[in-house]
Amino acid sequence: MVNLGSPYQGYLYAYPHKTAYRPLDPRPRLADVWAGEDTAKLFLYVHVPYCEMRCGFCNLFTRANPPHEQVTAYLAQLGRQAARVAAAIPGARFARAAIGGGTPTYLTAPELAELFDLLQRTTGLERGPLSVETSPATATPDRLAVLNERGASRISIGVQSFLDAEAHAAGRPQHRAEVDRALDAIRAAGPAALNIDLIYGIPGQNRATWDESLSAALRWRPEELYLYPLYVRPMTGLGRRATPGDPDWDAQRLELYRHAAERLRTEGYEQLSMRQFRRPGNHEAVDEYSCQDDGMVGLGCGARSYTTDLHYSFDYAVGVRHVRGILADYLARPAADFDVAEVGFALDAAEQRRRWLLKSLLRAEGADPAAYAARFGAGLDDDFPALARLRDAGYAEGHRLTADGLAHSDAIGPWLVSEGVRKAMAGHVTR
Repeated sequence: MVNLGSPYQGYLYAYPHKTAYRPLDPRPRLADVWAGEDTAKLFLYVHVPYCEMRCGFCNLFTRANPPHEQVTAYLAQLGRQAARVAAAIPGARFARAAIGGGTPTYLTAPELAELFDLLQRTTGLERGPLSVETSPATATPDRLAVLNERGASRISIGVQSFLDAEAHAAGRPQHRAEVDRALDAIRAAGPAALNIDLIYGIPGQNRATWDESLSAALRWRPEELYLYPLYVRPMTGLGRRATPGDPDWDAQRLELYRHAAERLRTEGYEQLSMRQFRRPGNHEAVDEYSCQDDGMVGLGCGARSYTTDLHYSFDYAVGVRHVRGILADYLARPAADFDVAEVGFALDAAEQRRRWLLKSLLRAEGADPAAYAARFGAGLDDDFPALARLRDAGYAEGHRLTADGLAHSDAIGPWLVSEGVRKAMAGHVTR
């Protein structure tokens, strides 16, 4: 029998989780780390760790309203890092790219142009699937013009709620007029696909107000919607509110999720995961990248990189003091420090297989046993007998999650974490 407990235990968007990373000693050279890797279809992730405010639910590595001179120094250091990384991975080709944060459009329009210039100069980034995150306050016509001119194919905006009272309850003091202005500007700027992020489970939210936000979002006909359950995490502004494991809150979030999933299906959206819903159409670009099989190169202080057997990054924190200290350390480093991996997790053969499973199973299309056998030379069910338990419990059919399984993705993911990774995560000290 499978006892998953609360449906809301953790968003397993990457495996292993960053809290399992530890300092690498000795620090391996990136040229050695990437030697022998297939670098023909990589993902490039660029991290801009700045925002105009820190939302109450946010536990990302970001700083609100930094001094202007720090932003200038960050772009210069990012250019130095990009050049060293490019030298360590000669011939790297990026099939997909994303600029996230933080809020990349916290940068001014000239700073955004500078960012694209340095990426083109160092990585040879070509036009292709490129996603950029923005916010209602920073999605201005001048910034969006730069994104459009430089080939952004997707703009993702975190609205969270179209109701001012709910946005404020989530620790985001925005106003509906600002949200509408930003969405108008995004649609007017160019052909990039629009993604809108919404949050359910906000204090004071109910089915009627959730439906109001869904209706407001749908009026913009976004190509994608991401629906996130609210989490209250340590070191965040909402940290003193209700915590995961509250049965009433769990039931409310589950009800709101199911209502939204059904409504979006009736509106013609395809569900790709617990969070992601996409409107079919010709906006979808051909995407060569496979998150199960292809590597990722991260640039910036909070970015992670993935090879077959090593995931690595810089240090990580949430609290203001520690974030500022890590940023100061990044900005003071000599360029040669970017030749090595600093903090990470080495994946043995078993962890590589588990990562492949999790990156597949938590998607609506599920895991392909033939692809698994081709990659690892083994049977998926032989390696993971726990899949049979998910099927017996009604959470899976074959190698795909059922509708109820998708709804419990944030419990199934943590349930499938290995004991070694679980132990490492438990040893992490939140800062």
